Amino acid sequence: MDFDFDEEHELFRKSLEKFVENEVLPVAQEIDEKGKFPHELFKKAGDLGYFGLRYPTEYGGTDGDSIMFCILCEELARGSLSFATGVMMQALQSTHFPFKSGTEEQRQKYIVPAIKGEKMGAFALTEPDAGTDLGSLRTTADKDGDEYVLNGTKAWTTNAQVADFFTVLAVTDKEKKLRGVDFFLVERDNPGLTVGKDVQKLGLRGTETAELVLEDCRIPKENLLGEEGTGYDSLMDILAEIRIMTGALSVGLARSALDMGVRYANERVQFGRPIGKFQAVRMKLADVATELEAAKFLVYYSAWLMDKGRKCTKEAAMAKLFATEMAVKATDEVSRVFASYGFSMEYPIQILLRDARFLIIGGGTSEILGLIIGRELGL
Repeated sequence: MDFDFDEEHELFRKSLEKFVENEVLPVAQEIDEKGKFPHELFKKAGDLGYFGLRYPTEYGGTDGDSIMFCILCEELARGSLSFATGVMMQALQSTHFPFKSGTEEQRQKYIVPAIKGEKMGAFALTEPDAGTDLGSLRTTADKDGDEYVLNGTKAWTTNAQVADFFTVLAVTDKEKKLRGVDFFLVERDNPGLTVGKDVQKLGLRGTETAELVLEDCRIPKENLLGEEGTGYDSLMDILAEIRIMTGALSVGLARSALDMGVRYANERVQFGRPIGKFQAVRMKLADVATELEAAKFLVYYSAWLMDKGRKCTKEAAMAKLFATEMAVKATDEVSRVFASYGFSMEYPIQILLRDARFLIIGGGTSEILGLIIGRELGL
């Protein structure tokens, strides 16, 4: 068994570490405080090719593997989870379906500039009454000649305010329930599309989130991504990857929390010595470090399985479940090391504490992941 990253992965990580240290960490607190999408930083990520990591070189991508994408998510989340999530959305959910099922013309029009950071995509799946329960989707897509007409409301659409195009999940056949949903490509300037009210969030404030309202939104039939009735299978195909990458985001966030905790424990002096010399503090941080290491191995093992073309439904669910819960616990434990300063808005540990809550929701709640793991065990 070889637990070493290869040379390409190591070089990529080192370049990311420099980018995070020089570009992301200096503005991380500002991103949270302003609560606005970091356009300038996003453009820099595009210039460095981060959005094309999963895509072929012929479209401007770099043909990276799942392990490399995990490294991207982990390192960027170490700097700012808001920014890292925006990058992941652009490089994964928002562009995957137009690339996989779109026409060559659509790939050139949307994917090539998206990889460069010149256009931005958004992923519109969740609805006010349909999150985990996709069978409750109410957004419809009715065929009318050479067009589809979309009607409905989407909730929690990340980066809706700044997106140029949207991948929208809608019902095409109510009788088929889950097998009657499909993805559609909708441009921002479509007169039937309105970006609704902003969602004010506890954390992840650098990713602007809003409702999306579709009213008699007409799109050409070519904007159906794939054949009718294939949307559910297409979504299932990518869920494992989303879960693994959310696990990688969790590892990066927890690393940042642990670094803050260790640094503070060495600096803060009480009763004549650094608090890190006290057994209670030392054991608390040791537990965080141990669970972080376990999460990291589970995440990268799942990515390795994916790169080998092996089924990893169970492992991806485990990675997401364990890593996200670990990140929530890690940020809480480290904030306790800071004591009253952990309750202050002055110290960045409070950003991590708030951001971590997103991780246990996006990509499948912990409760749903537990059910999936049980099913994979034959229960």
